[in-house]
Amino acid sequence: MKVVVAGGGVIGLSVAWQCARHGASVTVVDPAPGTGASWVAGGMLAPAAEAYRGEEAVTALALDSLRRWPAFAAGLEADGGTPTGFSEQGTLVVARDGDDAAVLHDLLACQLEQQLAVEHVSSREARRLEPALAPTIRGALWLPTDHQVDNRLLLGALLAAVRARGVELVDDTVVEAGASWVRTAAGAVRSADAVVVATGARVPTVLAGDRAVEVPVRPVKGQILRVRATASAVFPTRTVRGLDVYVIPRPHGEIAIGATSEEQGFDTTVTAGAVHQLLHDAWELLPGLAEAEFLEAVAGLRPGTPDNAPIVGRVPDGPVLALGHYRHGVLLAPVTAAAVAALVLGVAPGSGPAGAPDGGFDPAGDIEHLAPEGALLAPFAPGRFVAAGR
Repeated sequence: MKVVVAGGGVIGLSVAWQCARHGASVTVVDPAPGTGASWVAGGMLAPAAEAYRGEEAVTALALDSLRRWPAFAAGLEADGGTPTGFSEQGTLVVARDGDDAAVLHDLLACQLEQQLAVEHVSSREARRLEPALAPTIRGALWLPTDHQVDNRLLLGALLAAVRARGVELVDDTVVEAGASWVRTAAGAVRSADAVVVATGARVPTVLAGDRAVEVPVRPVKGQILRVRATASAVFPTRTVRGLDVYVIPRPHGEIAIGATSEEQGFDTTVTAGAVHQLLHDAWELLPGLAEAEFLEAVAGLRPGTPDNAPIVGRVPDGPVLALGHYRHGVLLAPVTAAAVAALVLGVAPGSGPAGAPDGGFDPAGDIEHLAPEGALLAPFAPGRFVAAGR
């Protein structure tokens, strides 16, 4: 089977890798694979920290994907021979003051309602878990199963793995996508047995038969900083989240600080105000950051939808969509790739190559569990927004 994937971010590359592992001939069309929002992301794998009321279906999908992450990372590293930066160190959500503590109380109640792994800890216990925390904090939530991955190492591992599996990378942009063909900015038409659109915030024209359909994905700007730990202060060793900021340390000494959420269209300007606010909010939680070496300030575009949930599934008479993952693209990559591979190839989960890590397919699952019409992904099917001729 021949599969064309439009888009080479974390979702597109993950889909391409899974399809290639199961025997498909795969082409990824992207002028700069491994960049865009995936390059700017923080890399948090945090379904519990972001378990908001009204988003229970997203949380369930995120938990399923988190369960796949160890095998997904191991499979990538086995295929490509490069590290993913996957780390299982847990996360602290910290209250800066009394007002924050009240909000954390509500978040804790929501997490307990969903039976998530969470523990309320005192300020002293939080500082025992993370000595870099400010002495003025007012308690925290300890989330032992909320992890992280170094998104830039992950993208390198994905690119190495797809190349090892023979995926063709085409330097071009898909401008139109149908059920069995794409048209690129260079004017080329590529035919395929299946087309997957995974282009993030910039969606090409999607055709159902001969009619264009609207896919309601919008860009949501996020600004993020990167600093490096020095020998002059105590720096965090695990992910720390406040209500307005997150701080993610990497084993190699880099620390990500993010991120804003701005409805600014396709603007990717880094602003002085955002840099100041992120540094201030992070410093209040972790004072040692004042001694860090400043490395980078960048902005990316998250792909949002009207309900801020992903769109995964086939448009009637059109391509398969894997879009709109908003702030969960890295976290949801394994389950999205598994679902799209199951849909496109009819591959039963757990049927990975003999002797190789399973790569995120769930051996205990079945194809109905992953298919867009199944229980887990039904809330994210394109039909809630996209219909032929609409």
